[in-house]
Amino acid sequence: MELSAPKGSKSPIAFRNVHMSLNPFAWSFRVQMVFGFSVCAALLGFALYVEHGMFMLPCALCILQRFFFAGMCILGLVAALHAPKGRVGRAAYGLGIALLAAVGGSIAFRHVWLQLQPPSGFPSCSGQGLSYMFESLGPIDALATTLATSSDCAKVDWTFLGLSMPVWTLVCFVLLGVGALVAGLRKR
Repeated sequence: MELSAPKGSKSPIAFRNVHMSLNPFAWSFRVQMVFGFSVCAALLGFALYVEHGMFMLPCALCILQRFFFAGMCILGLVAALHAPKGRVGRAAYGLGIALLAAVGGSIAFRHVWLQLQPPSGFPSCSGQGLSYMFESLGPIDALATTLATSSDCAKVDWTFLGLSMPVWTLVCFVLLGVGALVAGLRKR
């Protein structure tokens, strides 16, 4: 596709060939990071819509997964704005995002595993939000309690194509983590 100024126009804007491959592996590091940032921002926006628009309160594991998506989102934006030319800088951003994706993915995996178990084996923590647990138990014990989890996290409230939200977040963590590794470690 070639864009050019209209004939007879003395426009100071120079148009050039605009080609963007549909192959994300052919995109520049900056474009790949902007794409990852956009996906994470969209996922967080959808999570807020589900919470406030559909009135589904998130469990403690859902909130932890949001923190990791937010971290990936921020690091992706910083990487896109910085767009290091050197291989070491790109690798550092790619590995950082992949590490966040791995931890978030492990939390999502735990969440999926809990949903596959019979819910009667878990104590309920209804009424204990993540902020309450942080205040009353301290950060380390609150995280340990959250990861030990409850029947609230095992309940499936939402599905799309037969898969629950934690399954979709696990898929997103894996895809975004692999994408960040490819973007950061690929020779250019």
